[in-house]
Amino acid sequence: MYPEAHVSDFISVLVVDDSALMRNLVSRIIEATPGLKVADKAMNGVFALQKIPRCNPDIIVLDIEMPEMNGIEFLKERKRLGIEIPVVILSSVAQKGARITMEALSLGAADFVTKPSGSISSDIHTVAGELGRMLVAYGSQYQKQRGKEPPQYRFEAPERMFEVPAAPEKRREAVAPAKIQPLRSPATTEIIAIGISTGGPNALREVFAKIDADLTQPIVVVQHMPAGFTEEFAASLNRICPLEVKEAAEGDILKPGRVLIAPGDYHVTVEKKSLASVVHLNQADAENGHRPSADVLFRSVAQQYGNKAMAVIMTGMGKDGAREIGSIYKEGGITIGQDEASSVVYGMPKVAFELGNVMEQVPLSRMHERISQLAKEKR
Repeated sequence: MYPEAHVSDFISVLVVDDSALMRNLVSRIIEATPGLKVADKAMNGVFALQKIPRCNPDIIVLDIEMPEMNGIEFLKERKRLGIEIPVVILSSVAQKGARITMEALSLGAADFVTKPSGSISSDIHTVAGELGRMLVAYGSQYQKQRGKEPPQYRFEAPERMFEVPAAPEKRREAVAPAKIQPLRSPATTEIIAIGISTGGPNALREVFAKIDADLTQPIVVVQHMPAGFTEEFAASLNRICPLEVKEAAEGDILKPGRVLIAPGDYHVTVEKKSLASVVHLNQADAENGHRPSADVLFRSVAQQYGNKAMAVIMTGMGKDGAREIGSIYKEGGITIGQDEASSVVYGMPKVAFELGNVMEQVPLSRMHERISQLAKEKR
């Protein structure tokens, strides 16, 4: 067992799934993840709603297909009741599952993790690390919003059957950004590139719902998301965005005011041509553990557009995009990072900032406004 700790030293999780096997497997992942504990379990949405007042969880893991009250119905009722506890969906990789998962995000689910196969799977351990990190991230954010300090120390956990993330490290002193001198001044922006990961689905929903309808630059987005989901994700953004949003395809033209989302499992690059600039897709090796990778996109944009580019790095674990956004900055392009307070995980934008690759940090609530302001400036 973990060392003794007060209940407030943990992020508590409510597990909601109609399969007893899945409830047990997910609970084992949670208990094996430093900083997490199981608050309770429920076999459907009805029981979950009954248990929330008693167990008061910091985060909920939710299945979609359940009897009596399924995941979508639960999210609708959660919204009606004004329950703000974040929800992470465990979803199938099937296309039907992709559409339902996007509906869940539109109803307020924070994020999702794909089940390896089917609705009951002993292979769930293959996503244990991803699920654990996601629960820690969203659970910590919720605790902070409630004025409760999330766990900041590291447990010495015993051997477990699952590969799990380390507990959050103790807060470090802020590191002053490095000093970088761009080769030239920014020119008028011709393209906008965005790299984003954990916390991205809802962050992008907020940005693109409010983005200026008169924006004339093409936008290319790398959101870390598995294959089979990005087409539905792009379609869900298209329904709320005043600009056209679609999943990128090989040879797609970079049209003014068009948003292209990199497909899951494909890197995306850009090529600037005299008649029409286009995107290219490839399945080269993953970078920073990701395909698509924000670093691949940013490097390509720097090479093709130089100081006529704008790059934005937003919430996400790790460091993908943090290095190559610097290539755009060095060429004289504009670079923006999401600030710590509004990031679900201040990872990617933090590394970029500490490397000196970010010109300014912007809160999520102002990101759409700042992108539009800078894009419209004539230089």
